[in-house]
Amino acid sequence: MKLAISILDNQEVGSIELSETVFGLPVRKDLLARMVNYQLAKRRAGTHSTKEIGDVSGRRAKPYKQKGTGRARQGSLRSPQFRGGAIIFGPHPRSHAFDLQKKVRKLALKTALSAKQAEGKLIVLDQASIDQPKTKVLAERFATLGWNSVLIIDGPELNEGFARAARNIPLVDVLPQQGANVYDILRRDTLVLTQAAVEHLEARLK
Repeated sequence: MKLAISILDNQEVGSIELSETVFGLPVRKDLLARMVNYQLAKRRAGTHSTKEIGDVSGRRAKPYKQKGTGRARQGSLRSPQFRGGAIIFGPHPRSHAFDLQKKVRKLALKTALSAKQAEGKLIVLDQASIDQPKTKVLAERFATLGWNSVLIIDGPELNEGFARAARNIPLVDVLPQQGANVYDILRRDTLVLTQAAVEHLEARLK
């Protein structure tokens, strides 16, 4: 399939042939959902913690004698039935990450790229660079192009001035091609790939 190549001045400067095996796959929402869950699970800190009876501070002695009080027998004020006592079966620090096969992760990334292409929200940019690396100038260019929520993926090396200028613009992300991932592609409305990004992604995913 062919797609026009644009520049930041909102002009077309040519066209590029996109691989059907990377950008022309059917959209599978089940794969995208699995991949997003996989990514978000890995990001979870898993630092939640509760105290068991051995962790609660306090006296270890029996609170009162076993018999003769008319009350239920108790062995410790640190037991879970008392205020400030232990928590039974509470959460402890752990990793929430789970495994997902490499071929599934690879197919999910190709599916996300194909989904943007099918929606008409994939744009190929000549190069992600700007003469005046200033946030105000770049924001005006994006407003002219209608890019309100956009992910820009460049080649292996980012243009430092462009990345720094885009850093403070809301709902704009800039990533190198090796950082391309399903979650970031789906969370932005428009996907912009440079020519270098297309070449590297096709070589990586074919």
